[in-house]
Amino acid sequence: MILFEEYELGRNLPRRDERTIHLLKVLHKKVGDVFEAGILGGMRGTGRIEKINLDGSVFVSLQVNENPPPRLPVRVGVGFARPIQIRRLLRDLSNLGVEAVDLVGTELGEKSYRDTKLLDDGGARAALIEGAVQARDTSIPALSVFEDLADWLDRRPWDKARDSKRIPLLIALDNVLPEGALSRLGSTKRPVVLAVGSERGWSQKERDMLEEAGFSRLSLGSRALRTETACVAAVTLALEKIGELE
Repeated sequence: MILFEEYELGRNLPRRDERTIHLLKVLHKKVGDVFEAGILGGMRGTGRIEKINLDGSVFVSLQVNENPPPRLPVRVGVGFARPIQIRRLLRDLSNLGVEAVDLVGTELGEKSYRDTKLLDDGGARAALIEGAVQARDTSIPALSVFEDLADWLDRRPWDKARDSKRIPLLIALDNVLPEGALSRLGSTKRPVVLAVGSERGWSQKERDMLEEAGFSRLSLGSRALRTETACVAAVTLALEKIGELE
């Protein structure tokens, strides 16, 4: 799928735009050819190449009248990782359909990771869009940043979610001192909030804070996992538990 911003409608796609390159060089589309398309934050449907200009730019028309798949009721609060990991993590979580992603500073996480330029240079948004495109979706997760775990737990962004009448299931991943296993969790119709620490895990102070906030500490097994691996595995299990993989 090729996604367009509202402001781009009626304008040429530049020759060096990644979407132009994908249409002409990867998909080998020509004038008159149709492709899957959508408007970011809007409807999806098809696009048609109307003209390939002499300067290599492309003019397309859109016919979009189909709703995108809904975002799923899973929120992920995750400790800052390396910038390259954050990019992959955002792409994959967007691809899986989660509703929101919160980047959270943690006590054992590398402090320098919080200075990533991805949040300022458009890299984070580009990663979210990439994941949505792969899923043939036009929406992306809400992305927020929190100074530390205390800030996240105090502000409780999940309480402000669109379906606040449904009390969410609060789960903190913990392979070191777990209270149980995520895989053994029963089916539920409740939204899920997942807290995922940095690669060094949670400090004892943070465990106490999570417990006080109502989070159950559940494991993904005994292996130490990369942050993005833990996120993808946990979200997949959560989606199965709430019946979204049927």
